[in-house]
Amino acid sequence: MAPSATLPVVVRTALPLPLERRGKVRDVYAVGTDRLLLVASDRVSAFDVVMAEPIPSKGIVLTQLSAWWFARAAELGPHHLLTADTDDIVAAVPALAPHRAMLAGRSMLCRRTVPVPVECVVRGYLSGSAWKEYQATGTLAGEPLPRGLRECDRLDPPLFSPATKAETGHDENITRAAMVTVVGEAAASELEARSRAVYALGRDTAAARGIIVADTKFEFGWDDGRLLLIDEVLTPDSSRFWPADRYAPGRGQPSFDKQPLRDWLDAERRAGRWNGEAPPPALPATVVDATSRRYRDAYARITGAPLPLAALGLPEMDD
Repeated sequence: MAPSATLPVVVRTALPLPLERRGKVRDVYAVGTDRLLLVASDRVSAFDVVMAEPIPSKGIVLTQLSAWWFARAAELGPHHLLTADTDDIVAAVPALAPHRAMLAGRSMLCRRTVPVPVECVVRGYLSGSAWKEYQATGTLAGEPLPRGLRECDRLDPPLFSPATKAETGHDENITRAAMVTVVGEAAASELEARSRAVYALGRDTAAARGIIVADTKFEFGWDDGRLLLIDEVLTPDSSRFWPADRYAPGRGQPSFDKQPLRDWLDAERRAGRWNGEAPPPALPATVVDATSRRYRDAYARITGAPLPLAALGLPEMDD
């Protein structure tokens, strides 16, 4: 059954606040001088191309799952989230009251920070760009890895693998030494320790629910001398989630994210119906629905409860 047509689907926002930036998924607004409003849209990209069709509930999943993890990671260090409660956000910014229905479930009021210009990636398994480089050179960011590894082999201990931030296209893996030249040794050590700790929390929590967190990326920002965990945390967009019962090294793994979308686009590309560049082909409703379900399934499996649409004041979806 298709998702309910009454669930608000958000592609682009226009709020009565200064727009700081519009990313692939999030629209970020200034709230005074010391806070930001992050609104997760239902935009989706694959192969670095933004699709024309939104994925219902995707932005809500990203926001609610991030808030769930922020609450659990607070004991490991400070973060930027002030509230993800829509009523609290509207109370703090009354000008948003007419937009409450659109903001419901997909917005976070956060402290403003000065972002660290490095992505903090932790890899528990050899996949993605790390596997591609290893296949070619036996290295990761130019540093050698053990010989004879297979695609998706477990890395024990996990690798801390920083990357440069890219406004468009892919981030670039860099060595820890290169990271030190950007942020200094003290900050690099704290970023690595914090990243490893939050990854361990995510890995162990997800493992108990039958999910492997293959890798994930974190972002941090400076706030009055403190490093705060910012942006999103352990979501299907920032992480690779694999079903543990289907894990088999030596090949790619099924994942809890936009896998149905990527699979369909890949088939279109192999069939010569798409050249891999914008504009993308129109997505069939079945692919949109399957992708939406995959995001909601990730939320339910990790948290142990369905996406709380009714509690957020939103209509339920059929699953």
